[in-house]
Amino acid sequence: MNSILDTRKSLKEVIDQVAEVTGYLWEKGWAERNGGNITVNITEYVDDEISQLPAIAPVQHIGKVLPHLKGTYFYAKGTGKRMRDLARRPMENGSIIRIGDDCETYEIIADLPVMPTSELPSHLAMQNYLLETGSRYRATLHTHPIELVAMSHSPRFLEPGVMTRTLWSMIPETLAFAPLGIGIVPYELPGSIRLADATLEQIKQYDVVMWEKHGVCAVGLDIMDAFDQVDVLNKAAIIYMRAKSMGFEPEGMTDEAMREVQEVFHLPKQRPC
Repeated sequence: MNSILDTRKSLKEVIDQVAEVTGYLWEKGWAERNGGNITVNITEYVDDEISQLPAIAPVQHIGKVLPHLKGTYFYAKGTGKRMRDLARRPMENGSIIRIGDDCETYEIIADLPVMPTSELPSHLAMQNYLLETGSRYRATLHTHPIELVAMSHSPRFLEPGVMTRTLWSMIPETLAFAPLGIGIVPYELPGSIRLADATLEQIKQYDVVMWEKHGVCAVGLDIMDAFDQVDVLNKAAIIYMRAKSMGFEPEGMTDEAMREVQEVFHLPKQRPC
């Protein structure tokens, strides 16, 4: 079967990067069965031929109006699809969708009629916000990093700023490569509009958001950027837990030491626009 990627090198590179990241997610144990979701804005790679492609499945409703997504295009992991399968065959386990002019519906246009992730409302709400604010971020990632999820089971780490402060203090690289920290969304039903709305509020301040007892959602310049931020935060969580398993509460870096890292590395206090 011919693929939309066959003669489009730049678009293929984007989808290949998604496949690479999904392989990492599976290897880390962050994507059990069909767990996790990915959505990437590919509008800049859409040519006239792609824009004229007909729908290959019935029009679907998003569940809310997202005015800044009019006429945009996304690659999305398929609902019920496994990350380990997407890593090998991305266009059989995901699809390209086009947002309608009404800004509240979408249609699948390639390669196969694979229904997008059940978390699509959350992903598209974030994508809408990113476009509204002029952000250069194009990717959204949801995954289940084991140690971060474990920390979300403790009420202490759900208090404002506590998880961020703890993770930053474990190793300087966490602060350097995840300088906005991690936001917290109290438990909501997966795939619900309530979860989408709560996540959107946190994404206004953070690049990575913890969904209590569920997983994380991250945004980035591309899917590798989003993955990298989750990876460094989870590494800090591992260090914290290894110290606890040795029988002591890790001291962590002091506030003074962390301020020094921020100053030396000229760390941003907000995401790039």
